[in-house]
Amino acid sequence: MYDRIARLIVYRDIAGAGILNDVAACIRAYQQNEADKAETVSGLYVQIHKLLDLATAYGFDENLWQAYIAYLLAMAETPFSLLCEKRGASDGSINVLVKKDFAIIRELFFYDFSELEKELSIDCFSVVTEYHSIPKGEHYYNRSVAEKVKELQQALKLSQNEEDVFEAVTGFYKRRGVGQIGLNKAFRLAGEGEDFSLQPITNTEIVRLDDIIGYEAQKKMLVDNTKAFVEGRKANNVLLYGDNGTGKSTSIKAILNEFFDDGLRMIEIYKHQFHQLSALISKVKNRNYRFIIYMDDLSFEEFEIEYKYLKAVIEGGLEIRPENILIYATSNRRHLIRETWSDRSDMSQDELHRSDTIQEKLSLVARFGISIHYAAPDKREFETIVRGIAARYPELAGREEELLAQANIWELRGGGLSGRSAQQFIRYILGKKE
Repeated sequence: MYDRIARLIVYRDIAGAGILNDVAACIRAYQQNEADKAETVSGLYVQIHKLLDLATAYGFDENLWQAYIAYLLAMAETPFSLLCEKRGASDGSINVLVKKDFAIIRELFFYDFSELEKELSIDCFSVVTEYHSIPKGEHYYNRSVAEKVKELQQALKLSQNEEDVFEAVTGFYKRRGVGQIGLNKAFRLAGEGEDFSLQPITNTEIVRLDDIIGYEAQKKMLVDNTKAFVEGRKANNVLLYGDNGTGKSTSIKAILNEFFDDGLRMIEIYKHQFHQLSALISKVKNRNYRFIIYMDDLSFEEFEIEYKYLKAVIEGGLEIRPENILIYATSNRRHLIRETWSDRSDMSQDELHRSDTIQEKLSLVARFGISIHYAAPDKREFETIVRGIAARYPELAGREEELLAQANIWELRGGGLSGRSAQQFIRYILGKKE
């Protein structure tokens, strides 16, 4: 195994310091009498433990070794794989080297551990290559990655030679993408300054726009703009503003689920990270995806200056914002930056020109091409939302009048008129019933 890995060229880094490299090193040390039987068994068990951890995190099943090799190929961000992501397979001398690598990787994919197990009197590889995982909910593993890796794994199992592997892998790169960005839906920034990475958010909420009752005009504006964006047409940055609990953040989460298969990805960024925006944009601007940079609950106090970074990135800086990036934000404030009566006072002691103060504070929101207002529902709309949510639960059928009466009491006691309050009320009723 070690000799095979040493012959890799284009995919030389695929093993890295991971399980594949360490398993190969254990076997090599044993074969060259550098480690005894007990040391080798112990070292291999450590790697099996890591493989099981990975399988749990990503929901791998059946042949965990083959799933791991497929995972390595899916995660391999090489110049070749990134080019395939953008353009698909193309003619070139690099293909000769890649196919040699794929012949080796195919051997690793179908590696036979039976002789090694017999010699070491172990059966751990037999177990993990015929593994039946415990069924678990999708919130316990990264479903997005699991589905894609399984797709590639099945294609590799059907391969007869390196040509088949080449077709399967390059097609996967073009169709599904490469690396963390290709396999995951959403990300957040990890690290400070320009030394940061995109950390996958593995358990995003499974919500659709139809789950948000009402706000049809608002949802249509959001969908139309996002659809134009993922199709490569002109689109605007979007600000969703309005009352608490009206579905602003949920709408954006739903947009991600609606357009993920069309190449949409989302990066959540917080106010204290705005100075990293330029570096973030440089990192993703050449990838073959559409990125929404998502800012939730965006607002600024008078003493906060982070909004100046945002203004420069959206519009105003020398560098043009890449056409594969948009900014979507939610806020309870229409104008994002806290305004005071003194901003409008002719007698302000701090500013000679009051209009300058006002224009400075309005200049940020003006850079969002589309502003969508989510107003709190009135009494009738609130009851409609309660009915709609209750209709999803058969155990609440036939209790409409009782539910509406209790919902009205709920909102009067402090829940308020909002979609969030309606959802919380239904949860309360369901919990009480159980």
